[in-house]
Amino acid sequence: MTENRKSSRKPLGPVARKNLVVFLVAIAAACSLLSCSSSRHVQASGPAVTVGVTKVVKKSLGRHITLSSELVPFQEIDVYAKESGFVKKLLVDYGSRVKAGAVIAVLEIPELEAQLQEDKAEINNATNQVNRAQHELARYQAQYKALHLQYTRLNDVFQSQPGIVAQQEVDDAQGRDMAASSQVDAGQAALEAAQSQLSAAKAKLSRDQSLFDYSRITAPFSGIVTERYANLGTLVQAGTNSSTQTIPIVRLSQDDLFRLVIPVPEAYVRDIKVGDAVKVHVPSLNSTFPGKVARFSVDVREDTRTMHTEVDVRNPDHVLVPGLYADADLTLENKQDIPTVPLQALNHEGDKATVLVVNASSVLENRPVTLGLETVTDAEVVAGLREGEVVVISDRSGLKPGEKVVPQTVQIMQYHESNQE
Repeated sequence: MTENRKSSRKPLGPVARKNLVVFLVAIAAACSLLSCSSSRHVQASGPAVTVGVTKVVKKSLGRHITLSSELVPFQEIDVYAKESGFVKKLLVDYGSRVKAGAVIAVLEIPELEAQLQEDKAEINNATNQVNRAQHELARYQAQYKALHLQYTRLNDVFQSQPGIVAQQEVDDAQGRDMAASSQVDAGQAALEAAQSQLSAAKAKLSRDQSLFDYSRITAPFSGIVTERYANLGTLVQAGTNSSTQTIPIVRLSQDDLFRLVIPVPEAYVRDIKVGDAVKVHVPSLNSTFPGKVARFSVDVREDTRTMHTEVDVRNPDHVLVPGLYADADLTLENKQDIPTVPLQALNHEGDKATVLVVNASSVLENRPVTLGLETVTDAEVVAGLREGEVVVISDRSGLKPGEKVVPQTVQIMQYHESNQE
């Protein structure tokens, strides 16, 4: 029985075996396709990625440079005496505020006082000489008038009635007339000499008086006394000599206006203009003061490659003091109402920039853009974007163009401190 049952199973032929293999491969392929389709279906039905976005907006951008320097008074001088003398009065001290023309000190100069008395005596003497010369001239003129009249009459008679007046008498009258005329000329010359002496004496008095006026030392401009070098009774030498013993009376600083001298690097020289507004921040006072570019040297120093630039800072309330350090924020370039994007939205590949744009269908687009002015927070978009378009500013490492996303507007962190190149 067993043997008959075994013998009843007939082996498969070659064609049957081939068909069986084809059938099994088809089943395996179908299973594989079903598995892949199921996987793709699960992936496609998964949630879309949420991305942080912001809109392209128009705003004003500026490029700035911040340089530090020391505030110095607009003017600062040591006040010297013009003439040597003893300090008789000292009317100021450290911190004294004076107006232009105010008396700072008074010197005692006995030699000049004596010289003034001598000059006045010389003027009195010269005045007397002038008066005497005037009287002499008046007498000479009177004599000449009488003698000239006498000669004129005799000569007229001699000419009209010959023989009545002798020639000798006419000649004598003419001689006396000419002598009187010479005396008048001499008297006129003596008067002019006396007047010249009087003028010289007055000029000498004026000169000595001017020198004596230097005994009153006055402030050449309004300011504050920052140093005092002399005391009462101090013998000060004239500041016009080269003696090493010459000392000033005080040091005077103009503190209602300050200079902030800043070295502008060569790269920014072309952007500096007289009148440019400058924000001057004084860290020690935690205050900011308005200033402006008042002057610059118009050349670049070879050793530092910088240009000497001065910013004027007014100090009407006298809050600033000499020597304080300050930061000058200069605006190099400023553009108004231009389309901008945050720097977080930019992707840089070499010298090219791109952004990921979320279109109206919430699908990502990789958009090349042309940039203009850049600050520490934003960049000007010259081409590639329009105002109102939405760009991605969140992490873009896992995002790809063509991907559908869920845009979510986020607030951009802004920097409020001074921008610095």
